[in-house]
Amino acid sequence: MTEFPNPDKIYPDENVKSIVFLKNVVTKPNIDVGIYTYFSDKEPTKFEDHVTHHYDFINDKLIIGKFCSIGENIEIIMNGANHLMKGMTSYPFYIMGHNWSDHLPTFDDLPIKGDTIIENDVWIGQNVTILPGVHIENGAIIGANSVVASDIPAYSIVAGNPAKKIRKRFPDAIIERLQKLAWWDKDITWITKNIDNLMTANVIESKIDELI
Repeated sequence: MTEFPNPDKIYPDENVKSIVFLKNVVTKPNIDVGIYTYFSDKEPTKFEDHVTHHYDFINDKLIIGKFCSIGENIEIIMNGANHLMKGMTSYPFYIMGHNWSDHLPTFDDLPIKGDTIIENDVWIGQNVTILPGVHIENGAIIGANSVVASDIPAYSIVAGNPAKKIRKRFPDAIIERLQKLAWWDKDITWITKNIDNLMTANVIESKIDELI
């Protein structure tokens, strides 16, 4: 048995077809995924079907970091879903064809909210919806059935529609040290050696500074 899973394989466990290492099933150049991030779903190889309204001409990116846990039936909505709101109507005439297609708004008029960024070690529960341009920082946890409409700070637990912060996972001083540790950037041998500490050690009492 190898010491750690091969990050270049689609399935971490060949006997479990409901979980994939996500970077190995993504084909679109405007989606970037870090190693060991996994997606669990009935058809996990079809992750890109869960990224909606992602049009090349808008050039927005979905960026997902390392070691994220993504639950089934999520939807990540990209900027192509946004409608103009500064005029008298939000109706998108220009996508209906015929002469209406001549009234395409300029790119500057389109309500582009930027890239959607999910940092490292983020846990996203099932049935979560993430709206365009959201930035979810390291270590955050998104409760099942949530709608994420705004940025989520590092090591926060959020839930609801719209998702609201329930609490921080740790005190600010500990969060600062965890951000400095950035364990997801360590080499895989170091991570494997420290799995027990990473999973179950009481970070309030453990000597994080010795690991940095």
